[in-house]
Amino acid sequence: MTTRHTVPTARRSLLLHVNPLALAVVGVAAVPGSLAVRTLPIALVTVAVYAVVLLLVVPSVRYTLLCLALAAFAGLTVAYSTWRLGGHGETLALTAGLRIVVLAWPGAVVAVFVDPARLGDHLAQNLRLPARPVVAVTSALQQAAGLLVTWQQLVRARRARGAGPAGGPVARSRYGGGLVFALLVSSLRGASRQSIALDARGFASAHGRSWAEPAPWTGLDVAVAVGGALLAAVPVVLLVAV
Repeated sequence: MTTRHTVPTARRSLLLHVNPLALAVVGVAAVPGSLAVRTLPIALVTVAVYAVVLLLVVPSVRYTLLCLALAAFAGLTVAYSTWRLGGHGETLALTAGLRIVVLAWPGAVVAVFVDPARLGDHLAQNLRLPARPVVAVTSALQQAAGLLVTWQQLVRARRARGAGPAGGPVARSRYGGGLVFALLVSSLRGASRQSIALDARGFASAHGRSWAEPAPWTGLDVAVAVGGALLAAVPVVLLVAV
């Protein structure tokens, strides 16, 4: 039991400590790399390489396959529209759909491992971006990350009061609408509290800012960034070789 779960836990801990900018390289580099997916063999080989690498690196196979399913759904819509508007060419449509999978899958996988606070540190200290937009973006990302927790709390609170989902589609729609409205109210309240706290700390008028945590680049960060670039270069190499 212990041996079975040690490796996934260690890999998850490792990914959580990777520089967010290095993780961003993995997702962003896939965008220009997907442009080299011109033929069906290139698309199939690239997706196969992506699958092997991601399943080996990411600790959760279920999460990796979930991201694949989401990317595949987006690719399916593109494939269908290409098939309808492109003369009913199955090969062309399938290539277009797999190109979307190549573009979206790596970024979707690494997104969950990006910590908003550490991302803000690296954007400000490494890329030297203006402090106010960085703090604003970091604050917004933290608010978005807390939406799922707030939703779960609202569901548990309603079930504790005996107001769980029941009845037909109309009753369930009302229940879901009430939850969405409560989530909106909670989000607006949280945003108001956070904006007041930021203003109280000189967010609007301060010029020289300091950062509590360092933002170093380690060997692991360089390895992840280089690995992401090499992964994105797979379809380019295949295109040149063909």
